[in-house]
Amino acid sequence: MSLILKKRENDKKNVASFTSWNKENDNEDKFEDAYEIIPVATTMNLMSSLEECTTGLYLFLNNRFSDAINLIYPWSKNSIYHAVVYGILMVVKAILTFDPQDIEIGMTAAKDALKTCNNFRRKGRMSSFSRLVSKQGIKAVKEEELHAEICYAESLILKSAVIFIQDDSLLGFLKSGINVGLSYQIYKDCQQILTHISTNQSKTSRHLVGGVKFGLGAFNLMLSLMPPKTLKLLNFVGYYGDKEVGLTLLHESASESHINNVLSILTLLFYYNYICVVFGVETGHSSTVENLFLIYLHKFPKCVILKFFHARFSMLKGRFENAQLTLQGCIIIQHEWKQLNHLCYWELMWCHIFVQDWKKAYHYAALLFQDSKWSKSIYSYSKAMLLALLPSGFAKSANEDISSLFLNVEGLRIRFLGTSVPIEKFLAEKGQRYGATTNWFIAQPILEFIYALSGFHVMSKRLHLISCWLTIINKGEDLLRENPNKGHNIDDISLLNLLKGLCMKYLGKYLMAEQYFNRVIQNEKLLKYDHYLVPYAYYELGILYYLKGDYGRATKSLENIKNYKDYSMEARLQFKAHIALEQISKGK
Repeated sequence: MSLILKKRENDKKNVASFTSWNKENDNEDKFEDAYEIIPVATTMNLMSSLEECTTGLYLFLNNRFSDAINLIYPWSKNSIYHAVVYGILMVVKAILTFDPQDIEIGMTAAKDALKTCNNFRRKGRMSSFSRLVSKQGIKAVKEEELHAEICYAESLILKSAVIFIQDDSLLGFLKSGINVGLSYQIYKDCQQILTHISTNQSKTSRHLVGGVKFGLGAFNLMLSLMPPKTLKLLNFVGYYGDKEVGLTLLHESASESHINNVLSILTLLFYYNYICVVFGVETGHSSTVENLFLIYLHKFPKCVILKFFHARFSMLKGRFENAQLTLQGCIIIQHEWKQLNHLCYWELMWCHIFVQDWKKAYHYAALLFQDSKWSKSIYSYSKAMLLALLPSGFAKSANEDISSLFLNVEGLRIRFLGTSVPIEKFLAEKGQRYGATTNWFIAQPILEFIYALSGFHVMSKRLHLISCWLTIINKGEDLLRENPNKGHNIDDISLLNLLKGLCMKYLGKYLMAEQYFNRVIQNEKLLKYDHYLVPYAYYELGILYYLKGDYGRATKSLENIKNYKDYSMEARLQFKAHIALEQISKGK
């Protein structure tokens, strides 16, 4: 027992060590896995709950998922921070697995967290702190009540996340929106109160300030990405978002010593590694965020989540071989939550696609189709598009039929909010085309998918790869001209022109890129099926003008997108155009 108690003290020392951000002590008091059991506390106050919950998060970051849950759960009905952290762990697991039982457990944890936090909130008040924001009311607010408000706001977000994946109806969407709105209001109220009271009176106040920064930072960032129509509605009800404010608050939160700093760094990592790639203009990494990330990675070198993002950073720099090695290491170091391995399979598939290693890419697509519950339709399409590029004998040896895989995409789709996931709907339409027709260029399915997921942007750091893919596109264009498909020929040629323009842009041949984009636009009235090509060509043309510094023509091209409706991946393009116009308006 003395060794166990010593382990517990070492864990608590590590909490203080990590959050100090003192480089001189960087090698001291590292979190270790020397002992397997950490005893549950018999008493709990605000400070001890923060320490124990931070220890639980560190167990999680050391891939000791069950240990983290076992430590946190016993106090989850009596401690606000235990309730929230347990809810986070359960909701993350539900999102990863998509298993109905895990989703139900996640919902129960979120509801229990709300109930626990509500027991500690200020009594005799409505759902917000707005009535307390006055000289007389503020003096009566206890710090513990502010902590309860922050935890309650986080619990509302957790519940919204589960509702979103559990209930695909419009009612479910509205319920999520109401919870998110209430959460945002709580964060704003708490921020207002903190401007009127001293936050240096206790050891726990830094967690309060950090929690507000995390919440407001995340909300500002999220709201700033909304398309214009949605943003106007949100502005009408008092919700405003500023991207720079959001990023600044999140960076401050991730750099400071408090329990939400881990959530802050993960939010920043997701933004820079995915949101910026899918929806952003031609911007690079934030070096300050990457440097901050490396501090976390140094402290938790075996953390599968941080290592995964490390691989993603490598991918975005064009270091696909390094990314593969890191992802393979992620798969080896933990087996408890296999769904984390599925994320690695997905990125490994794309690493091999970018370097045109079809066989290895197919291996990971097949693993995903077999084991992952996230999107069978996407995995079926991925298998088919890769088999189309492999020798015909390979499909037979794998007991697969390419046409069947394409046609099955439609029946494997899932639905959110009563409608299909846009990328699944797009791939289902393409699957019907490639599964039911012949005389299409064998690389066409994969080229379209790469473009849909911004893959050419990811490859742009390796220009020789762009040249290799351009060779494939040119070959496809020659084949289509030699053997035209009367029903789809203009559509297919226009797709290749769009992609040729994209490759020319990355190769610095702007004049040629402009010509190819304009060819797509000129064929607008001749397109029969792929009407998305024209608004997307306007987008690429707008970005091209932006890169040339011609902001006037860039804005005009991007504004033209508003004239088009009811095409594939419309919402995604609206996001992209909105973000691009915002960036242009700021002269960045």
